[in-house]
Amino acid sequence: MPTLTWLGHATFMLENGAHSLIIDPFLADNPVAQVKPDDVKAGFVVLTHGHDDHIADAAPIATANGATVIATLELALHMQSLGCTVHSQHIGGAHDFPFGRVKFVQAVHGSAWTGPNGTLVADGGMPAGVLITLGGKTVYHAGDTGLFGDMKLIGERHSIDVAILPIGDNFTMGPDDALYAAELIGAPIVIPCHYNTFELIEQDGKAFASAVSEKGMKGLALDVGESLEF
Repeated sequence: MPTLTWLGHATFMLENGAHSLIIDPFLADNPVAQVKPDDVKAGFVVLTHGHDDHIADAAPIATANGATVIATLELALHMQSLGCTVHSQHIGGAHDFPFGRVKFVQAVHGSAWTGPNGTLVADGGMPAGVLITLGGKTVYHAGDTGLFGDMKLIGERHSIDVAILPIGDNFTMGPDDALYAAELIGAPIVIPCHYNTFELIEQDGKAFASAVSEKGMKGLALDVGESLEF
């Protein structure tokens, strides 16, 4: 039975005993994170896009663990330049791994990383959402995205057990759009992310979860460090 743990912001651990993956690791400079990069044990690092609050700790974690970074091509090449072992894919493409399957799907956002002074260094190509199948269960991490109609198609084309949706607003969907996205996707369990890390993206995760549950799905606002077995 897979276990999904929220580490804060958009960072999640997905494990089933034999395999461990971390998604969008942002820990060292994350004010709400309770885990530091040195604490993470993972065989794979999955990235949705190149913004610093999603890739900041990807290279340190990957190199320390001998882990493979799975990302879209442009971002994978960047990780490779930092000394990481990578597997590159792209939007619509899927690949089978020892733990299961990864498929990247579209997201409506940006993807770039910055230098120490905050200036733009490089464009990271297309942002993505990602479908990860582990232990026969599929998690859809939408990445950073606004609402788009093809979320319905993603839900229809894939048997999704858990959908992880950003609700922070300003940079991503807010709670109202995320609630509509949950209805389009139709996953039985919906977990909010990308909120309450900073003042600008403060939201009421419990209220969002309640609104999801009122629509006939199970809304679940995890506390940082809390896990779900599914």
